[in-house]
Formats: sequence, structure tokens, C-alpha cells
Amino acid sequence: MPADFTPHRVPYLKQRPDTFRIREWAAANGHPVSERGRLARHLIEAFFAAHPEVYEQAEKVEMVHATARTPGPSPEDYGWVEGSRLRDIYTVAFVRGLDEREVLRRIGAADEDIRMITDDDYSQPEGPEIVTVRRVGDWTIVVEDCGWRASDLEGLCPLSRDGGEAVAVRRHDYAARHSLAYALDGAYVTDINPSFPVERHGTDPDRLNRHLRELGIDPAADDHLDNPIPAAFAVAGRITGVALRPEHLRRPVLGAAIPAPTDGEGPW
Repeated sequence: MPADFTPHRVPYLKQRPDTFRIREWAAANGHPVSERGRLARHLIEAFFAAHPEVYEQAEKVEMVHATARTPGPSPEDYGWVEGSRLRDIYTVAFVRGLDEREVLRRIGAADEDIRMITDDDYSQPEGPEIVTVRRVGDWTIVVEDCGWRASDLEGLCPLSRDGGEAVAVRRHDYAARHSLAYALDGAYVTDINPSFPVERHGTDPDRLNRHLRELGIDPAADDHLDNPIPAAFAVAGRITGVALRPEHLRRPVLGAAIPAPTDGEGPW
């Protein structure tokens, strides 16, 4: 790998910081902070800046921080996602060659499921699952709230049939792993674990290696990324030419409330 693409390695805490202590410190020092949910990185960094001894004493591991080495989408472009309506489980897919309604049908929505989705609609454990679609140029952006229909082989390949193309970024903080999947003309080309990019599967698992290198990721190294989801979105943006933006998540927008499968295999 050329020197310009050498991964940027950073120390990272082996154990999660004491979130209660950080919230208590942030509130006492005028930093807006919620009582629940994921702590913003800037709050954690501010806490350690004020308590360097805590950081120095913490056990650390070395991780890779992906960042753009060539012109194009960068992981830094997607910092806003952390504070958006997207939470711990979701899939965002980009589909070329299909309109919004056809995308919804191929994902599994019946015509009667398709309607305008508002801020009052949420996926629930008992169903239905909320999926929204929005056209941007030649691509349709699919947002699955607490779901992953479009991220696996059975869901992504139909979205790319008949000469199409589809890219899916899945975040799953619990049972399943994160995923960056790419399908072309009905073939599941590659499925990359963005946390450990050396884990790749598919008919051509190395197809996206050029994009990984452009973010300072060595596809052959057994490295752990500290910003896997922003990196996955940056790769998706380099493939599609479409950068996910906050306005793409705004509602009301066309979508579907898809009933939960009768076999119990829903998003939970």
C-alpha cells in the first residue's frame, strides 16, 4: 500500500468510560447532555481533557481511524448521523434503476402497505416495520427503522436485478454485526464488516478494496476501525455519488408500514 494510504492508528479505550460520571461532570460544567442514550464523542473527549489522569490510567487498544485520503466522501461527513432519528439498529440502502414504489415492493411491501410516513410512525417489536424511500437523482434512498430487510443477500439482490445496483449500510449494535453490502445485477458481490474490514464475503469480496484504501484502510490487515459506520457511509457515497444528508431523513415521505413476518423473524 502506498505511503499516502497508511492507516491512521489511534489508542482507544478497551472498556467503555463511566457514562454516569461523564454525564454528571457535563451537567455540572454547562454541557447539554441527555439522561439516557449514547454519549456524544465530543462530551467524552471534553471529559478526558479535563481529567487526563483518568485517560492515562485506562487500558487501551490500538484501532484504525478511517479518513479520506483522496477527494470524495469522508467519514467526517457523517458525524451528524449519531444525533439523528437513526438509532442503534437501522439499514440505509441506495438503489439504482428502480423508482420508490418498485423498491418498496421488492423489499416486501404490498401495495396496501405503501403510504405517506410521518414522524408519528415507528417500527415496533410486534410490527409493522417502517421503511421510507426518497429519490435522489438516479438512486432511491431506503431507510429502514429498526430493520435490515435490504442488507442481506435475500433482500439486496432483488433490488439490483435487471442491470441494477444496490449498496446497503446496516448498523446493528446488538445481535447482528454492522455491514456494508454491495450487489450488482442480482449478484451479492461483497459483504464487508466495517468494524473489521478484513472480514469480507461474496462473489467478488475484494471489489471495493480501492474505496477502502482511499479511506486509509488496509483491506489485508486485521485492523479494528473505531468509526465503522461513518466509514461505511463514505464508501457508499463513493460508489453512488450520493451523500446521505439530514434532509433525506425528513418526513412526511413515501414509505410503507410492512407487517411483521408470521414466523416471528422481525427486526427484534
